[in-house]
Amino acid sequence: MSATPSPAGRSRLAASLETLNPEQRRAVEQTDGPVLILAGAGSGKTRVLTHKIAFLTERRGVPGRDILAMTFTKKAAEEMRTRIRELTGGEDGIWIGTFHSVFARILRTEAPLVGYHRDFVIYDKEDQERLVKQLIEKLGHSAKQVPPRMVASLISRSKNGLVSPQEFRSSNPGPMNAVTAEVFEEYQAALVANQAFDYDDLITVPIRLFREHPSVLEKYRRRFRYILVDEYQDTNRAQYRLVVDLSLGHRNLCVVGDDDQSIYGWRGADIRNILDFEQDFPETAVFRLEQNYRSTGNILKAAGSVVDKNLRRKAKTLWSAREAGEKVDVIEVEDEREEARRVVECIRDEVFRNKRNFRDFAVLYRTNAQSRAVEDGLRRAGISYVIVGGVRFYERKEIKDVLAYLKVITNPRDDLSLRRIVNFPIRGIGDTTLQKISAWAAERNLGLFESLGRVEEIPDIPGRAGKNMRAFHELIRKYAALKDEISAGELVHAVVDEIGLIAMFKDDTTPEGRGRIENLREFLNAAHEYTQTAEDATLSGFLEQIALITDIDRADLNSSAVTLMTVHCAKGLEFPVVAVVGLEDGLFPLIRDADGADDLEEERRLFYVALTRAKEKVILLHGRNRYVFNSRSGRIPSRFLDELDGSAVNVVREEPKRQVKRWSRFQDGDGNGYGYGTGESGFGRPRSPWDSDDFDDSPRPGAGRSGGRRPAHSPFQHGTRVGHEEYGRGTVLSVEGEGPRQTCLVRFDDGVEKKFLLRFARLERIQ
Repeated sequence: MSATPSPAGRSRLAASLETLNPEQRRAVEQTDGPVLILAGAGSGKTRVLTHKIAFLTERRGVPGRDILAMTFTKKAAEEMRTRIRELTGGEDGIWIGTFHSVFARILRTEAPLVGYHRDFVIYDKEDQERLVKQLIEKLGHSAKQVPPRMVASLISRSKNGLVSPQEFRSSNPGPMNAVTAEVFEEYQAALVANQAFDYDDLITVPIRLFREHPSVLEKYRRRFRYILVDEYQDTNRAQYRLVVDLSLGHRNLCVVGDDDQSIYGWRGADIRNILDFEQDFPETAVFRLEQNYRSTGNILKAAGSVVDKNLRRKAKTLWSAREAGEKVDVIEVEDEREEARRVVECIRDEVFRNKRNFRDFAVLYRTNAQSRAVEDGLRRAGISYVIVGGVRFYERKEIKDVLAYLKVITNPRDDLSLRRIVNFPIRGIGDTTLQKISAWAAERNLGLFESLGRVEEIPDIPGRAGKNMRAFHELIRKYAALKDEISAGELVHAVVDEIGLIAMFKDDTTPEGRGRIENLREFLNAAHEYTQTAEDATLSGFLEQIALITDIDRADLNSSAVTLMTVHCAKGLEFPVVAVVGLEDGLFPLIRDADGADDLEEERRLFYVALTRAKEKVILLHGRNRYVFNSRSGRIPSRFLDELDGSAVNVVREEPKRQVKRWSRFQDGDGNGYGYGTGESGFGRPRSPWDSDDFDDSPRPGAGRSGGRRPAHSPFQHGTRVGHEEYGRGTVLSVEGEGPRQTCLVRFDDGVEKKFLLRFARLERIQ
């Protein structure tokens, strides 16, 4: 616990309060009762939240231990903690953390009340899917016919919606759901047997704890008299329930969020939590933070003009005291290769013209699969890049193997982790031997680890395998006894050394083998760092920290490299220059005809998030063609491009160019990067993407972009016979839409059906 803040700390707070704008200051000083702070993108919400906590402790005399502050990433929690220290000189017992870390901490204390030991382990997504796969096969089903990932996703969504296995079974008819219900019940029983919680349990189990033990709920209500929640629009119904339960009585609940940035509905986030907050707490004081400190005027105008089309939102208009800045470039290209080339071209131009560093650029996309073409383009140009959200460090096989050892040392009941390592390194313990041991253990109601310690009692176990199992059992027992006597860092080093993992990979001279050694050494560094920084550096705490880490927490955004990531990963970040690729209907927005208005509104909010990551420049790219499901097809520009305010947009059409590859000196502001460049530069001739000899000059009704045009007529109708140079002859089935978005569905004589964007279809009438 930190010392009482000094007078110098108080003076820092006083000076800092003077820098807040009037609405921020009012939001900070409203300390009692429910408070809703609607904080638009880049409006200084973290600044307001941290000042509010400092104001509570310094000006209102609230003890730090009475305050609970929750957010969604470890990185955000650390930033909050750092800022509070700067304002007050200490944290003074304040609980600051992610939802999952806060309630994991509560469960460590209260675990016996829900049938768990305090040394429980936390299963990540891969662990969850492995356990689900085992149970699917145990129940006699095929993992190919019943995909474990799909079942795990249904279980997770049900938990976040507070739906029990029994409720799921009764309310979800159909064969697939029947299997899922069966697996769901077995899965929950297996978690208890393994003394493990999954990620969702860290939220749902405390709800059960509070319901079944009201005195425990009352204890934490008295403890946390002031509760502050960041990114409230991202909460699901289970998190909402916990927040409301803890705040009833004192009702000192402050939530900060932006309904326009609610983009996680697919994983259970419920926008109703923020939209209906004033109904839940009628006496709520509402503050709107609308001054944006991040982006230029044109970026805000463009982003606002799109999200304003949503019906389910609270009215607010972002504004900036900054200059209007460059207009948003909307660039039409031929395909994903040209799209990548244009991204490279933009980076080159900005580096040379404005002396930018590679770290100033982010390339955002809707799905991870889109990164390949961009990566190829950057590699050819010699530009360094980093991908956020690829294969996570802690999900690499060699790291998962070490983690499995540590989990079993912490909790020998964890059969899932035990099965992973019992024959790694190889000990001659095959599947048949393990099945015999499992059957023997089940007959005696024993755990798998306990049975390994009695292997001499199990019949038909080969002598060498039995000897190795006994040695493995003793190794785990030895470190289980040491885990409370030595630091987590020391224990991790000792385990890796004793099982000989680094020595094992030294014989592998391939890049993959060297990479595994580097990963293991980095893991050892992480254990050492944890030991140096954690207040109570236990092995359980180290494993918990790893289980709750996110992609953004691991990302190094300070290296001299272009950042590639999905828009979802980019939330909360900012970059001077942002390029968004793949802006085509069916890709962004990523919706189907069956999806409803709510899905479209979430996609629109996602587009708004993408634009508002940029400080100074935005480039939006879409292709006329793209490879989708291994076939090349015509694409329709994203409907969101039509919704942009035309006065904030510069439309550019890519002209066909002959590529001349030549060696060129290509460096960013720090002198990084040499490679091949292209023989042309610039963005081509600015013109409307709708320019064509068949287009008239009449204004396009409702077009958000300047220079919009539409076809004078369509040469095709239902029944028209057509020819295509690639697909042959066929018959038009339907023509939909109008103007440049008009499409034509053709069934070719070989039975293949294709939908074309008419302006690029290259179809000929043959009758």
